[in-house]
Amino acid sequence: MLGIFVMKSDMVWFMFAKYYFDFFGLLMPIKSLLDFALFLEVLLGDVGAGKSSLVLRFVKGQFVEFQESTIGAAFFSQTLAVNDATVKFEIWDTAGQERYHSLAPMYYRGAAAAIIGYDMTNQASFERAKNWVQELQAQGNPNMVMALAGNKADLLDARKVAAEEAQTYAQENGLFFMETSAKTASNVNELFYEIAKRLPRVQPAQNPAGMVLMNRPSERTATASCCS
Repeated sequence: MLGIFVMKSDMVWFMFAKYYFDFFGLLMPIKSLLDFALFLEVLLGDVGAGKSSLVLRFVKGQFVEFQESTIGAAFFSQTLAVNDATVKFEIWDTAGQERYHSLAPMYYRGAAAAIIGYDMTNQASFERAKNWVQELQAQGNPNMVMALAGNKADLLDARKVAAEEAQTYAQENGLFFMETSAKTASNVNELFYEIAKRLPRVQPAQNPAGMVLMNRPSERTATASCCS
């Protein structure tokens, strides 16, 4: 198999003509390298809004009826195939309790996407979701993709927040809106897929498996080739 070493600026890129090896020595199409992107995502919202249930349903396909409140933040990851590209989400599920509010900026600053969740059976939960939106607009990534998720959509008889009200608010503030149910899985995967489709164009991952980067003085530029 033909490989080419190119030393340019302060990096050496080892490129295979058709394939590259990952860290485990597996042979994979180079297209997988070019169509992979990693994004940080954060979930925000009031305690009891069902954020943890949403991410648990999305990542593990599970629902726990009596979910314990998150302490500080919990980390999850999940990979999606979207438009012939591979998107990996690294997800921070933040605690909704007020005493943890001051920690939230550590998780949402620099995030590419945010889900602001509320309990559609609780008007106060919706009002607090609006406060999160305002905070993200003031302090978050200006290019962040934001989704407003009205959770517990299976409890229609207990609805306190009209879908039309939430939809109007989302449109006026540059979010997209979905009602979800972690219990029935309604719109859960669709929510994350829609976020993935709205993210910036997929770019090659930084120093992914199979690509060797080595620091070299910028004034030394050379090329060489080898075959194996």
